[in-house]
Amino acid sequence: MSISVTNLSKYYEVHRKDAGLRGSLAAFVRRRYETVRAVDAISFQIEPGEMVGFLGPNGAGKTTTLKVLAGLLHPTAGEVRVLGYTPFERRHSFLKGITLVMGQKQQLFWDLPALETFEVNRVIYEVPTDEYRRTLAELTELLDLGDLLTRQVRKLSLGERMKCELAAALLHRPRVLFLDEPTIGLDVTMQARVREFVAAYNRRHEATVLLTSHYMADVTALCKRVIVINHGQLLYDGNLQALIEQVAPHKLIHVTLSSPVEPGVLAAYGEVQRLDGLEAELRVERSETTRVGARLLADLPVADINIAEPPIEAIIGEVFAGSPSPARQ
Repeated sequence: MSISVTNLSKYYEVHRKDAGLRGSLAAFVRRRYETVRAVDAISFQIEPGEMVGFLGPNGAGKTTTLKVLAGLLHPTAGEVRVLGYTPFERRHSFLKGITLVMGQKQQLFWDLPALETFEVNRVIYEVPTDEYRRTLAELTELLDLGDLLTRQVRKLSLGERMKCELAAALLHRPRVLFLDEPTIGLDVTMQARVREFVAAYNRRHEATVLLTSHYMADVTALCKRVIVINHGQLLYDGNLQALIEQVAPHKLIHVTLSSPVEPGVLAAYGEVQRLDGLEAELRVERSETTRVGARLLADLPVADINIAEPPIEAIIGEVFAGSPSPARQ
């Protein structure tokens, strides 16, 4: 087992103060605290080589969980094991086996070429020189780093810098990757490049990957399994496609017509979501999509037809919306 989490909880005591002068004076005399349950008794296991999407809205507890798994935070309660180690003990052999990449943080020295940071990491992780050179050559090929390595980091674009950040985090060939919004702020092309790289690294080294991202394209491209949390509580742990079918028992049929028809005609085939000239979108029960598609082709002047899943963002949004907000203490 690469990652084992049992009843993990992380609570914070937060000072609460009413607005205005009166609130400030009252807080000076008697401070009020509130317990915020950032993570509340969640459990899951991840096998070696598995890539899992870790989903939740802002404030759901994703980053807190990743920091506990990486040993940066001590849990309030519960048991966590990563590669057989207790993360917060921060043993050197544990640190050499993991990496944490946060899209909004950087480890590269701003005024130096990325190679300088790479050399520092080589020494910190005690990577033999020959192994370091082989790994660097592999990462340079996979990420197409080229001359980026010898340019000052501050002169790199965001996408170029993110590629170098990934390389720096993987020089010691970690077996477990915690990726927190690794494609944030990147354009569509660079997002695709980063996804391809993560998939290639997973295949080559059978690394375990726990990925958080607000870009659902990252998750759908890389992860068959997702863990969904909100308000620090586990909502779902399982196959992504099964979640889609569970939450959205319908599909969307996109139709392009060669001549216009009345909205009432289309309503006989499904719930009309959109009708714009010759373009239409129908919402149809999953079990009926094949039959309805055949009827449309037979009955109407159809130039093109496409059956698709509802947007994954909308489905995940429904999961979040259905989770109750816990009471604060």
